[in-house]
Amino acid sequence: MGSDDVLRTHLQELRRGTVVVASLVALRRPDYGYALLQRLTGHGFAVDANTLYPLLRRLEEQGLLTSEWNTEESRPRKFYRTSAEGELLLRRLLDDLAAVQTSLTALIEGDPR
Repeated sequence: MGSDDVLRTHLQELRRGTVVVASLVALRRPDYGYALLQRLTGHGFAVDANTLYPLLRRLEEQGLLTSEWNTEESRPRKFYRTSAEGELLLRRLLDDLAAVQTSLTALIEGDPR
């Protein structure tokens, strides 16, 4: 496996969990799948539609997102929003992410602990 492949694999693993966090944050404001995909991509979260849509369905099944169909436009769209349960989980994930960042910073700076 070449170094580019190794890097790509590790970046994919690193980003897999952050896409969940980013989606829960972004969907504090209701949005539909394609708009969320564009917004995440615009913020540096390279996610494929074939990854995002199953993720949205899974988060909805877990009760972390709610959804409703908007049929007022010419094309019906399913809008997702972070649920109260999703917000609670998100707070815990953000706390853990901050703790990981603190630990990494300490390691990088050579903190002997």
